[in-house]
Amino acid sequence: MLSNKAISNSYKELIFQLILHLLVFTFYSFDKNQPHIELYHLVFFLNYAVAVFFINYFLLPRYYYRKKYLHFLAFTLLTIALVIFMEELVLEKIYFPTTRGKGFPGVFFTLVQILPVITILSGFKFAWDALGKQREVDELKAVIEESELQFLTSQINPHFLFNNLNNLYAYAIENSPKTPAIILELSAVMRYMIYECREKYVPLAKEIAHLENFTQLNELQIEERGEVNLRVGDMPLGYQIAPLILIVFVENAFKHSQASQSEGIWIDMDIQLSEEGRLDFVCKNNFEPLSNTKNLSHGIGLENVKKRLELLYPHAHQLDIREAENQFEVHLSMQLTARSLA
Repeated sequence: MLSNKAISNSYKELIFQLILHLLVFTFYSFDKNQPHIELYHLVFFLNYAVAVFFINYFLLPRYYYRKKYLHFLAFTLLTIALVIFMEELVLEKIYFPTTRGKGFPGVFFTLVQILPVITILSGFKFAWDALGKQREVDELKAVIEESELQFLTSQINPHFLFNNLNNLYAYAIENSPKTPAIILELSAVMRYMIYECREKYVPLAKEIAHLENFTQLNELQIEERGEVNLRVGDMPLGYQIAPLILIVFVENAFKHSQASQSEGIWIDMDIQLSEEGRLDFVCKNNFEPLSNTKNLSHGIGLENVKKRLELLYPHAHQLDIREAENQFEVHLSMQLTARSLA
């Protein structure tokens, strides 16, 4: 059973074909010396139209679109030969028995008459199908990208939760008085990740607030072992950003700084937004080059965010990741879009 969309497309194609045939017939039958349309004009054109219908709705889908090009060529030539046979040996003898019907002017002469009509009608059908296929490809690509984005976003929550539950467990074992505060911060962060960032884009202000909560959560775990700085410039209203982009870099900084050092941890973050919506994010952290912190730029979270940036900000972002002796630096520049907050 055809869907409503398929029926609508078929109806549009029918209207298009009727208008196209009417226009081509008008030009085909036009003669300044004979302004009115004769019956033979219609009959001869119907001969071409039947051949075109056979080519468009049988040969094209059955052979050409299935890449059986030799079969398509052979049957198309046979169809044209039948058109010539019908015109020269039947129709002309009926309508012009004493003039054109007496002889055969030759295949080339006849082809010059019929090929333009068949080529135009078949060519427009091919173009119509090509546009339809392109629309299907674009729709499929959009569905695939949306599915991939949902999958990539869903990977972040378990990744984040796994790391923080391990830390929370350690504090609970030690009966640390900071455990309740960590639970509250973790609850706020998870509430945002689960309920408030399901859309493709979220208000930049909310994402920054989430990043600040996340930073405070991790600062509780560092205690007196280091220094964490987060600077946020003036944020012009109206801009939105893909959720959970920046947090991946911040989480990576905390994770590897704490994993490699027991003290002297240093993490510095800076977020600036221009009036034109250009976001500049810089995140730096130090680390000790131990075996478990090698290849920091190839972690699961970073590969995840790279894919999301490619999907959501194609040609509108620049990501620079540098790893020096004992410092890891991320510089992300991305063009945000102003959207109504209403």
